[in-house]
Amino acid sequence: MTGVRAERVPAAAASGVMDIVLLGGLWLPHEEWDTVVAELAADGYRGVPVLLPGQGDGNLRATLDDQLTAVVLAVDECEGMPLVVGHSASSALAWMAADARPDKVAGVVLIGGFPVPDGATYADFFPVVDGVMPFPSWAAFDAPVIVDLDEATRDRLATAMIPVPEGISHAVVQLTDERRYELPVTLICPEFSPEQAREWIDAGQVPELPLATQLDLVDIDSGHWPMVTQPAKLAELLEAARTR
Repeated sequence: MTGVRAERVPAAAASGVMDIVLLGGLWLPHEEWDTVVAELAADGYRGVPVLLPGQGDGNLRATLDDQLTAVVLAVDECEGMPLVVGHSASSALAWMAADARPDKVAGVVLIGGFPVPDGATYADFFPVVDGVMPFPSWAAFDAPVIVDLDEATRDRLATAMIPVPEGISHAVVQLTDERRYELPVTLICPEFSPEQAREWIDAGQVPELPLATQLDLVDIDSGHWPMVTQPAKLAELLEAARTR
């Protein structure tokens, strides 16, 4: 379904606690979810930002398996079946968590990123220096990616961003349970449109998503980091995905 308009669902519609597990993309500190978490809490949802190994704990030897273990633990500790949200490269990590816990996840949300197929490299997008992939300069990103980040925010984020251990960026993704395709998937499209995403999917450039039995493509008017620039709107879209 392309271009779904997500409606805000009042907290009264929720039955019990509704958990939403939040995974930041490469370099992003988990604290950048704080405003989204506050927005979710105001509507009766519990946002669960995961401190990913190697992404804020000082562990330069962290691996992708370590990150998956942390996410699965967060899922297991949730009340009921949580929604798992992956941003950017962590869209692949969210998909791996769905593969690991298909019977314990209510659905998957991908923000500005896509699942990586079995056997592919996780996220070797930039050079590794001394065992880590440091955050590049803003010049490495196209204009639509950073269009809504003002200079002060760019400076703050560039300082806060955490180098990614090579054991994460160069890891090989492993997927084993095809029940992941039965889970509802929402792709939130920030710097690209739902129409562009549909073209990529139909062209076979995103091999996992054509196999999903329910896929909703949702637009958001933002650059690549909507948790920073559009937290209220992003929370609204996550709530809609959680109750869809």
